[in-house]
Amino acid sequence: MRCPFCLNMDSKVLDSRQTEEGASIRRRRECTACGKRFTTYERLDEVPLMVVKKDGRREPFARTKILNGILRACEKRPISLQTIEEMVDKIEKTVRANLEHEVSSGAIGELVMEHLRELDDVAYVRFASVYRQFTDIDRFIEELEQLRKVNR
Repeated sequence: MRCPFCLNMDSKVLDSRQTEEGASIRRRRECTACGKRFTTYERLDEVPLMVVKKDGRREPFARTKILNGILRACEKRPISLQTIEEMVDKIEKTVRANLEHEVSSGAIGELVMEHLRELDDVAYVRFASVYRQFTDIDRFIEELEQLRKVNR
């Protein structure tokens, strides 16, 4: 591993530990030439997961987009960041477990709505109103009535 300080190619590993539930290994290294320490991460090289958008475009899967959408829906709601992070983890694991290299943005949106419906009604309706592109108050009321039926 090349030292980021002096560019020497030789370093020794001082400490190794698993991170991200075993998904990567963190290594603490020391350069044999300059003695400075640095950290490296070793991860499995995964085949990229592509998201197929409604208009047919494809883009790499971005966990941060899901996180940002859920954060917006949960704004000013009594939901911890840890709960939201765990939800995003579950959604990402579900999408990756599909073993396909492509997933539709619609499938991801439905997964998010499924999790939000279980977590918080207000956050669910906020997300659904954007995701399903409600164009009028009648469509909004229909969604609220369906939610009320489910919660009874």
